Amino acid sequence: MGRMPAPPPLWRVPSIPGGGFPAEALRPALCQGIAPLPPFVPSHGRGLALQPTRVRLAWSGASLHVLFECEDRDAWGTFTRRDEPLYQEEVVEVFLAPGSETPAAYFEIEVSPLGTVFDARIENPRSRRSDMVTDPSWDCPGLAWAVGRGEARQDWWAALSIPWASVGVEPGRDLPRSWRANFYRIERPRDGSPEFSAWSPTLVEPADFHKPERFGLLELEAPSEGAVRR
Repeated sequence: MGRMPAPPPLWRVPSIPGGGFPAEALRPALCQGIAPLPPFVPSHGRGLALQPTRVRLAWSGASLHVLFECEDRDAWGTFTRRDEPLYQEEVVEVFLAPGSETPAAYFEIEVSPLGTVFDARIENPRSRRSDMVTDPSWDCPGLAWAVGRGEARQDWWAALSIPWASVGVEPGRDLPRSWRANFYRIERPRDGSPEFSAWSPTLVEPADFHKPERFGLLELEAPSEGAVRR
């Protein structure tokens, strides 16, 4: 018998002071004190991604802040309008839902190297494509994002500030400290084969990111636990 797959990962997210936090403030040079998630792996779970991706996370009272840093030898895209099918080209993606249980519904936000956004609400109670309902008419209220170029090759970065109130936290309710999430990248170099990589691999072939039972667990650290981990 084969080995049981590793359980989805856990990551403790440090806090930063303040309420609102512009995505432009998450530029890579300002975030080096925040520890990155482990390197992305191919979605099937074997080896490491050929074109690495680092993700750094922090939270404030208003938002979750996400920084993707992508090594890329051929960054490209053609879509320029919100909610065009960015997943057909190159993109980084956040899937997010409140609570620690496997979500039947979650939010999907994507950003391309051109800075184009795709965002949608997903209903996926049985973790099957045949039953899944995607609602791209949802535009994440208050979402802030920025994209920039790296210093080597065609590296690029994308930063997002995702308001808690836009992703399932009801007004007047306490902020959940546990969240299910996954972070993905679709890389389609024009001189090679596509690569689908993730923080928590979904362990299926062909690649399918919509496996909520494989989402990792985020735990929001209390502010007194320190805003930055080195």
